[in-house]
Amino acid sequence: MEPRKVVEAWVEAFNKADADLISSYYTDDAINHQIANREVIGKEAIQAMFQEEFAAAKMVCIVENIFQDGEWAILEWKDPLGLRGCGFFHIKKSKIDFQRGYWDKLSFLKQHGMPIQHD
Repeated sequence: MEPRKVVEAWVEAFNKADADLISSYYTDDAINHQIANREVIGKEAIQAMFQEEFAAAKMVCIVENIFQDGEWAILEWKDPLGLRGCGFFHIKKSKIDFQRGYWDKLSFLKQHGMPIQHD
């Protein structure tokens, strides 16, 4: 599956809040690094991260653009509350090997009435 199609399937799983399905798109040793958070390494840890996040807040990813360049796909997104972000996905053999995302964590926490965390 080409990178663009993997990301389209990832968005569909994200919008279903299905941690099992979304984690199936990652390699066993994948890295998910949302810049606002620490890196999450490994498919099992990524699945646990999504389970926690889906339980904590209702999240919706509205695709604005998906670009593809070789093994990379770039996702520009927004959500119904006005948050915007961008994700970079490195795809190997139809699986996400590396993901990096950029979004405003402070705005996300405020929009969902969640406590502001200090690391």
